Amino acid sequence: MTGMSEPVRSVDLRVSDVERRIVQDRLHRAVGAGQLDLHEFDERVQAVWAACTRGELQRVTLDLPEPPPPPPPAPRHRVFSDTGGGTAMRVLATVWASVVAVNVVVWLLVSLGNGDAVYPWFIWLAPSGAVLAVLYATGIGRPRR
Repeated sequence: MTGMSEPVRSVDLRVSDVERRIVQDRLHRAVGAGQLDLHEFDERVQAVWAACTRGELQRVTLDLPEPPPPPPPAPRHRVFSDTGGGTAMRVLATVWASVVAVNVVVWLLVSLGNGDAVYPWFIWLAPSGAVLAVLYATGIGRPRR
């Protein structure tokens, strides 16, 4: 067919500023990995922004291996401060249960020593237990996940 030319090879295609920026970022990573010094980096960045084709861009980074991937993030261990409200709720519930237990034991001892059941004053601790239960039920005292 007349008027048809050979297809353009990939290395001869014109490049855009976006492609130049990608190669420049690759050079930044190479400097950070110690593969290039600042003088080489400067020369190569100038060549990147002067490049007109993909082949010229490829030649700038041809001798640079990809830097190793960054190490995976360290596993997050739960520490005492991470439990936040969970720890506070456990402490409050333990204190409340201990106070109730002491009051019930004292009430039992007084009732047995008296020979008759006396007024169960420990029931006045129930409202504070209800407050703890409401706090926990609304999520205020639950540990963060």
